[in-house]
Amino acid sequence: MAKQRSRPTRRRDKKGGPGSGRRKSCQYCKDKIDHVDYKDIPTLRKFISDRGKIRSRRITGACRRHQNQIATAVKRAREIALLPYVGDTRENRDERGRPQRDDRDRDRDR
Repeated sequence: MAKQRSRPTRRRDKKGGPGSGRRKSCQYCKDKIDHVDYKDIPTLRKFISDRGKIRSRRITGACRRHQNQIATAVKRAREIALLPYVGDTRENRDERGRPQRDDRDRDRDR
């Protein structure tokens, strides 16, 4: 008589792992703010990286509606020079545009 194969059990209730965790709730929805203001620079700075890039919804926790408003507000604030287009990262760079690694190279030579 042939053996019956058992079906692999589905694991829908997977808990843990690197991607698990609670999703951040939208700060604008929490505070019941209807529209994002481009003149509110301290709040907009929270949604911009140190290099000047607009952070994604996954990182900021903003909802889709407010993330679109944040992007528009940041672009308007940049246009009228309230926010910089590029972050203030002044590093020593080589001829290819890569940051120099003087300290690490010195440690390797020793």
